[in-house]
Amino acid sequence: MKLVIFIPCLNEEETLPSVLKSIPAKISGVDTIEVLIVDDGSTDNTVTVAKRLGVRHFLRHTVRQGLSKSFRDGLNYALEMGADIIVLTDGDNQYPQECTPDLIQPILEGRADTVIADRQVQTITHFSPNKKILQWFGTWVLNTAAGTKIPDAVSGFRAYSRAAALQLNPVAPYSFATETTIQAAHKGQSIAIVPIKTNPKTRESRQFKSNWQHVRRSSVTIVRAFYMYRPFALFLPLGFFFLVVGAAPFVHFFWLTITTKSPFGAHHLQSLIIGSVLLVASFISFTLGVIADLIRINRLLLEDILERQKRLDYDSERR
Repeated sequence: MKLVIFIPCLNEEETLPSVLKSIPAKISGVDTIEVLIVDDGSTDNTVTVAKRLGVRHFLRHTVRQGLSKSFRDGLNYALEMGADIIVLTDGDNQYPQECTPDLIQPILEGRADTVIADRQVQTITHFSPNKKILQWFGTWVLNTAAGTKIPDAVSGFRAYSRAAALQLNPVAPYSFATETTIQAAHKGQSIAIVPIKTNPKTRESRQFKSNWQHVRRSSVTIVRAFYMYRPFALFLPLGFFFLVVGAAPFVHFFWLTITTKSPFGAHHLQSLIIGSVLLVASFISFTLGVIADLIRINRLLLEDILERQKRLDYDSERR
């Protein structure tokens, strides 16, 4: 049983030693533990520090490409390394690496495909009330989209079985945690939650300049996931709304035609024009729903082919 822990890094020379030194040397049920550093264009001595501390596997971006790209590349590289279990953690020492055995235990026991650490956000003292509210709301929206009950949707301390990792195909340029959680749920993966307590804060987040920027970018990812995986949940309600509102002026006009002798008037004409536009919008919404559902089916077929190809490629490298 091989465990690969991969750490996306951007100028983490000061905090990386604490991360690496706290990674367990031995874990029951695991034969080999390897560490992979995904260097996202660091300009400091991150790589040098990692080499000095015994890390042998590196994946380097010559320029910064973002955490989502680092996650995608690190996940694929870990599969190439022959990982049976893959753990993602941060280079800023936010997560307690000594909890790694607890994090992978549900996978070792066959109870879960994906494990997400719950930071228990409401207990983190350096999180502002505003940030806690936004985290709670964002998690609620994600759970609504994915049909899950995950308490900390954007936690970056996660474990994946090999089979689960092969099924993930993140494409969004931002918020990989949100996207892959939705993917895992719609792939029918069993998701387990492990509560943890985070380490003291070492620096500000480099992923976003403000909480609102994070919310805006994450919202785009969630909306994209909706029309990729549940298009009818988005387009059908929208179509019915336009249909009902658009039909109202026509119902009113026909009622006046029956009950009065002079239903015609400038204000009625304007209402009928608006109603016609809304009915067209309703038709477009229903049509987009059908098209998006066909694209969803095509995407699922392509993902099945991609998963099969990954298995052939990565498993052949293990032999």
